[in-house]
Amino acid sequence: MKPAPFEHHAPLTVEQAVSVLNEVGHDGKVLAGGQSLIPILNMRLASPAHLVDINRVAGLDTIEVTPEAVRVGALVRHAGLERSEEAYAALPLLRQALVNVAHPAIRNRGTTVGSIAHADAAGEMPAVLALTDGVVEVAGPGGSREVAWADFFLGALETSLGAEELAVAVRFGRFPAGTGTAFAEGARRHGDYAMAGVGVAVTVTDGVVSAARASFVSVTDVPSVLDLGPALHGVQPGSSAWSAALEGAAEAVHAHVEPEGDIHASADYRRMLVTELTRRVIPQAAARATTPAPNAAFGRESAVTTLSSTPNAAFGGEGASDD
Repeated sequence: MKPAPFEHHAPLTVEQAVSVLNEVGHDGKVLAGGQSLIPILNMRLASPAHLVDINRVAGLDTIEVTPEAVRVGALVRHAGLERSEEAYAALPLLRQALVNVAHPAIRNRGTTVGSIAHADAAGEMPAVLALTDGVVEVAGPGGSREVAWADFFLGALETSLGAEELAVAVRFGRFPAGTGTAFAEGARRHGDYAMAGVGVAVTVTDGVVSAARASFVSVTDVPSVLDLGPALHGVQPGSSAWSAALEGAAEAVHAHVEPEGDIHASADYRRMLVTELTRRVIPQAAARATTPAPNAAFGRESAVTTLSSTPNAAFGGEGASDD
């Protein structure tokens, strides 16, 4: 099938994009990559009268690393962020999660900000934004605003982004020194939507766990973060108490998630799977917490990477909108 007729807009600035969105309102959709949006249009599940293509908007294709965060612009493709050595050195979790996003062809076109704005609970990057206590930067007719991740996700495929607003960037918060991360998911085939997934961050101070948290894929309606501190705090990884603490953390995850069953997996199977994945990734994260991060010296000063965005790259990435 082909999309219903629509008017194509190609703004050159954020201000122009916002002006068009403000004019067309709910009749408009933002197109950055299109990996989610284009199939929806082709299947006639949505028929917007206007597409606002932001691929020619200058300044949205940068990755900026600061001591506090990794800032990703709305036109940064998944593959660009995955390959960024600066981003990996500052926040290894990004690459750990991104290698699980669909297939290479999709990562070459899909945008990280668009994936987050799409707000699919089966997506990896909304879970990463939550785990890093991230922020979405939004531009609208009234100016710019920042939305904390917990206020951004309202429900399945629903965000607090207004029809007249544009998500221009996200900031993934960096973890304190001594933090290790790990990410894992289970799918029928690599690249398929995960039946369940989990990302964890474990901070080790003076040889014992001082903080730990987890976020999830495909087992909650909206991204959520679970504090694993009650189970792991004060425990030395690998000690005699470690196994019991690890089991306590897994049980906490088992009680926290609320998966739904479908043709791919039952709710009980998803709950079992994410619980087992948690048992596996916590030791990985704890081990990395005591191992120097790759290029650990990097990131003490700000750095900016600009990734070229070709004007014709529109059809094949996540749309930076709340589809």
